[in-house]
Amino acid sequence: MQQNNSVTEFMLLGLTQDPMRQKMVFVIFLIFYVGTVVGNLLIIVTIKSSRSLGSPMYFFLFYLSLSDSCFSTSTAPRLIADALSAKKIIPYNECMTQVFALHFFGCIEVFVLILMAIDRYVAICKPLRYPTIMSQQVCTILIVLAWIGSFIHSIAQIILALRLPFCGPNLIDHYCCDLQPLLKLACMDTYVINLLLVTNSGAICSSSFVILMISYIVILHSLRNHSGEGRKKALSTCTSHIIVVILFFGPCIFIYTRPPTTFPMDKMVAVFYTIGTPFLNPLIYTLRNAEVKNAMRKLWCSKITSESKR
Repeated sequence: MQQNNSVTEFMLLGLTQDPMRQKMVFVIFLIFYVGTVVGNLLIIVTIKSSRSLGSPMYFFLFYLSLSDSCFSTSTAPRLIADALSAKKIIPYNECMTQVFALHFFGCIEVFVLILMAIDRYVAICKPLRYPTIMSQQVCTILIVLAWIGSFIHSIAQIILALRLPFCGPNLIDHYCCDLQPLLKLACMDTYVINLLLVTNSGAICSSSFVILMISYIVILHSLRNHSGEGRKKALSTCTSHIIVVILFFGPCIFIYTRPPTTFPMDKMVAVFYTIGTPFLNPLIYTLRNAEVKNAMRKLWCSKITSESKR
């Protein structure tokens, strides 16, 4: 339960205090956010509309794009709006909501990336059993479990946040609410809570990264036995996945697996995995995937044709 405290709102420092740089932040991250939403929605619509993208890989890509959009939305709109605000004030309840949303959609992304690695492992290492192992029912159950696991993780985070008493100051040296910057404002010894944070978020990030990298090493090793064309296609897909894993987990591990110390680069590292990575994912998965590009081309060509006939 929420502890008694005298703080009803927080003030965010944002990325910069310089007026000119704040305008640059507004323009740059507005472009990033619009690109993230449009790019991921384009992938979502394409997968839902195309019969050729009905495999489990694209089923999981659909949910990765959905989580990317929501994950970016949990922080980007406030960062963009605050760039034009003299006082970047966020109410206590909204701050706690942001903590929950940030961890919920971030954790979904972690689990979906793991499911995509499992899908590629089965497809490449056990191709004959692939339709049975990765059936539609199994994929749906795995996604439901990912949502449940993310909810449990986020509930644990918000319980830790609600137990923090705040008696002033209320200035958060960050552009969003997260447990680590909030720990610095708490009127209590936060050693145990920080330990729980590292055990929870840090362990999820680190263990997931290790599992993913081991799985892709096994997959790449098994590609030696495939034909030239099959190896090239599988290698292209796995390379895309590995790029996404490194871009997402690198900053996460840096933020959540260390003692309660701050570095000048913390905010920029957080920006990269909360806003930068969701922006890059659609580019990585479309530019390196011929099937997605062909499906997009057919979808928009059919729409243009239908519009011209009216």
